[in-house]
Amino acid sequence: MNFWKTFKSNALNPSLALDLLKQVDQEVEKMEPLRILLAGKTGSGKSTLVNALFRENIASTGVGLPVTQKVQKITKQGLPLIVYDTKGLELHSKSQDESIGHLLHLVKNAKKGTALEPIHLVYYCINATMARIEPQEITLISMLAEQLPVVVVLTQAISDNIESFKASVYKAVPQVKAVVPVLAKELELAGGQKIDAYGLDELIRKSHQVVPTEVKKAFINAQRVDLALKVAEARSWANRYMKTTFGIGITPLPIADSALLVPIQITMLAHITSIFGLSIDKKQIVSMMAGVGGTGLASVVGKYLASSAAKWLPGVGSITGGVVNGFTASTVTLALAYSYIEILKQIAIAENQGKKLLAKEITELMRKTFGEELKTLNLSLPHNLRESLPDWIATEIDHK
Repeated sequence: MNFWKTFKSNALNPSLALDLLKQVDQEVEKMEPLRILLAGKTGSGKSTLVNALFRENIASTGVGLPVTQKVQKITKQGLPLIVYDTKGLELHSKSQDESIGHLLHLVKNAKKGTALEPIHLVYYCINATMARIEPQEITLISMLAEQLPVVVVLTQAISDNIESFKASVYKAVPQVKAVVPVLAKELELAGGQKIDAYGLDELIRKSHQVVPTEVKKAFINAQRVDLALKVAEARSWANRYMKTTFGIGITPLPIADSALLVPIQITMLAHITSIFGLSIDKKQIVSMMAGVGGTGLASVVGKYLASSAAKWLPGVGSITGGVVNGFTASTVTLALAYSYIEILKQIAIAENQGKKLLAKEITELMRKTFGEELKTLNLSLPHNLRESLPDWIATEIDHK
């Protein structure tokens, strides 16, 4: 069997990229959006915080619609996140009781589903440079915490006594889920000195722990800080698909046709892409697929194994051959998924730095990463295949 000729003829169908992107949009549309109530006095850094935490700079570029006199609903197409921003919330003088009552009425109605969809999380921002939490804020935070999970965010947290202030906030409002000091953006001081941004990763971890299960996927999609969280979720999805492709592979010899396997792989990649929440285009998808010769590799390798299994497994029959095919289909699909995840991670890193990977860079990186991931076949294949098969596949990929 001329493997490489077969592999090249099965290589790449560009229309698969459009199918993948269409499925990505469908996956995001199916997500229940994460709904966050953003509260705090004027000057507490609410917009800066949200733009730093979530992609698309939603506080600056999202569409704002008035919900009430004091609350604005901010959304953006393709982002499973809704922010209710309490703009102009006053906690002083005669308007204090009115403002607090107004906000609590909004929260209670949202919780009951009579006015808004349920709110999942509250960020209450306090400018840490003031180093104090006012009595009115203690009252409001305590009341909010009776209804919803509240995380107090100490913004502009650059003072030496920030830990002491954090402890005093915990003491004042022990009902909250967390108190997290952050510096959302790098701060440049006089004389050219800089203080690096910090605390956002901790805030993301704390938030992910307290949001309801039904919106965790939307949270992972929307957040831009913790790539490890995206990678972990994406790998979890890939592992589920591995079981499915094993079932397709373990059919009577030869391995199931790629007409069955490829759609599952495309759906898997669409799920993974929706988790990352990147603004990738057809060209980037094609570049990634080109790095592995398209998604038909598992089928081709499986057919090669089916025709050659007797060399490694004397007396091979349909049952043993089916197991070989199943291992091959699932592990090669997993290698495809893991390498794809790594490329999305690199694209996300570049995007966060204001850069964009070139198509050629994506293809070469995908090819290299895929070759490395194929080594995981050693952990799954029958013993007699462990030494020869992974090196053979990697060699064929390198020869392309």
